[in-house]
Amino acid sequence: MDRHFFYNQIDFQFKIHSVCGLLGPRQVGKTTLAKEYAQKYAKVHFFDLENPLDLARLENPMLALMDLQSDLIVIDEIQRRPELFPMLRVLVDQRPRKFLILGSASRDLLQQSSETLAGRIGYIELPPFSITEVKEEKKLWLRGGLPLSYLASSDEESYAWRQSYILTFLERDIPNLGFNIPPVLMRRLWMMLAHYHGQILNASEIGKSLSISHHTVKKYLDILAGTFMVRLLTPWFENISKRQVKSPKIYLRDSGLLHALLGIQDEEQLELYPKLGSDWEGFALEEIIKEYHAAFEECYFWSTQTGAELDLLIIKDGKKLGFEFKHTDLPKVTPSMRIALETLKLDHLYVIFPYSGESFPLSDKITARGLLQVKWRG
Repeated sequence: MDRHFFYNQIDFQFKIHSVCGLLGPRQVGKTTLAKEYAQKYAKVHFFDLENPLDLARLENPMLALMDLQSDLIVIDEIQRRPELFPMLRVLVDQRPRKFLILGSASRDLLQQSSETLAGRIGYIELPPFSITEVKEEKKLWLRGGLPLSYLASSDEESYAWRQSYILTFLERDIPNLGFNIPPVLMRRLWMMLAHYHGQILNASEIGKSLSISHHTVKKYLDILAGTFMVRLLTPWFENISKRQVKSPKIYLRDSGLLHALLGIQDEEQLELYPKLGSDWEGFALEEIIKEYHAAFEECYFWSTQTGAELDLLIIKDGKKLGFEFKHTDLPKVTPSMRIALETLKLDHLYVIFPYSGESFPLSDKITARGLLQVKWRG
């Protein structure tokens, strides 16, 4: 799989910082990418913190790393030893050297990195496979973009792999981050969120269903968001007289994990799912965010109490772009779209629809584009 965009991003970060943090969900391909990237260097040292031998080598990290004559030092699964961050600061301040650190948690969960490596580290988020990389929309939608799920030899094997992934995440990955949460409770929450996919978050309602407080719900949501499982899409506020929705929308970021939690194993079951529209909306939304390489703080939705709304607003490079996701083969302009275009002063609004590489104008600033039409942004 050609992921040269991310190789170039690592190069760019090393021009500015001594440390590059490559972050993304577990099994997304960070290690493979790092090993391929490292081939350009003559001397590389690789430490995998899930390997007991490497953990033992780093029991005294200053002694292990200080005198290494290496062009690049890679430390995988850094979230298992966050106490290494202060030591990295000392090492990069001593003399120039490059550290590529890989983690399965966001920089918000790796707080020590921002506190101790300020000005020395740049972050890159590695997402699952995108439609611009694999070109098979239905397969990607059903299985999700985690490489071993997408590349499985059958839907049955892919589904079984995702079920095992969920179990490992709950029983091993969350405890390894230092959170003491009963796996059964977190699984119930995750399954409930699958049914809220694409809806406005109501933490109190979810808390009542699970017999926990809404504060606990928000804490657990932060963990799921910080491990790239869930997206909390922030509402955008415009200076208008109408009342606007102030709570975030919730999406499960990988459609394959969403379907595993919902028990959807093949395309036939997917087509019969009652909430097919919101399911596809979440999938397409993630694909557009990947295509634009949009950061969390660049992505919003907009909605008023009177019904006007916009599924996705991306504010990037001085432009305000709107996106509506319609699971239909005949996209049309709606009054809500016109209101969003005018109220938010959008540069353009795109209506994204499935199974097509076509593009055609719906009005002066509204264009219908099939999700399969790749590399079209600009």
